[in-house]
Amino acid sequence: METLSKQVLEHAAGMPEGAPLVAKELLHLGNRAAVDQVLSRLVRRGSLLRAGRGIYVVPVESRYGTRAPSAVKMVEGLANQRGETIVSHGAAAANVLGLTTQVPMRAVYLTSGPSRRLKLGTQVVELRHAPIWQLIFPGRAAGEVVRALAWLGPEKAGEAIRKLRTKLPLSDLKEVALARARLPTWMAQEISALVPHG
Repeated sequence: METLSKQVLEHAAGMPEGAPLVAKELLHLGNRAAVDQVLSRLVRRGSLLRAGRGIYVVPVESRYGTRAPSAVKMVEGLANQRGETIVSHGAAAANVLGLTTQVPMRAVYLTSGPSRRLKLGTQVVELRHAPIWQLIFPGRAAGEVVRALAWLGPEKAGEAIRKLRTKLPLSDLKEVALARARLPTWMAQEISALVPHG
């Protein structure tokens, strides 16, 4: 069992910060029951953190002690591993775009996968299942615009788009406009009214 623990830790050490570790990835080291047992033991020892059901992460060592890995890095790793689209929540997108000064207190992400909560030390990371139109353009300004507008809602969308025209390159807004058919009617109308066609 100690040999298996050592092999699991060696495998985990080669992974980037926040990359989720799951038992299925470790089956080349031993059978499922043995791997599950070792993962539980490593959590009790503090060598791994249990982020959620069947999901483990390696704590980050720093000169101030150990800490949980970055939520952003763990979410990126989870998206890659599971093949899900995971993007920032509309409140976070609105903050990044300067449409609100509110700073989200919780780490909330939208996902194409199931809704669930993960724990990184004391921080809870919430993944909320979202409709496919809210997940378009992951990692791009156009996607942040869509998510921010969805969060702000129809009443505030027009004003937000007017602000964005002064802050973003027209190409980003045109990219959103090209996706009008995939967006809710209210959002498509607001974008059509303010973005030159093309």
